[in-house]
Amino acid sequence: MKLVNEQDIKEVISKDKWMMNVIRQAAKLELPDWWICAGFIRAKIWDELHGFSEKTILPDVDVIYFDSNQLDKQNEKLFEKQLNILDATIPWSVKNQARMHKLNQVEPYTSSIDGMSKFPETATAIGITLDEKGELHLSAPYGVEDLIAMKIRPTPYFEGSQIYDDRAKQKKWSTKWPKVTVD
Repeated sequence: MKLVNEQDIKEVISKDKWMMNVIRQAAKLELPDWWICAGFIRAKIWDELHGFSEKTILPDVDVIYFDSNQLDKQNEKLFEKQLNILDATIPWSVKNQARMHKLNQVEPYTSSIDGMSKFPETATAIGITLDEKGELHLSAPYGVEDLIAMKIRPTPYFEGSQIYDDRAKQKKWSTKWPKVTVD
């Protein structure tokens, strides 16, 4: 399959019953400024571009949201429990981007998309959400070109970073997806 733009990515996701179920489950929480991001999308697109018939198993499904009024990490754990009640087969991970800047020791984020833009890799800085009309929306702060080209590069926040270098070695993306290149 040939993928060229954001619309192609949304179409691939919309045709995947498992992914749409995951997105609909997350939507039930009605979190402010919520997105499912990172490997959830990246793995699907790379599986598709590699022609894999089996879905790559994900270590987690990252649900992010932004709520500057509720910064207690315990809230995230409560949301994970609620999602596990809806579907315990999914390895949920919920993070409030309003507090993640502390972990990363940077200026406070202004939104989930701002938080996403501070992810280590451009191909991972991508998210999808479902609006109240049931329409998918994609956010890719650095575009989708690297994702579609199967190229791992650091975002501007991680250029020359040991964290990026360590992740690139640890993740072993090109072992799972041989066409992936790492800068």
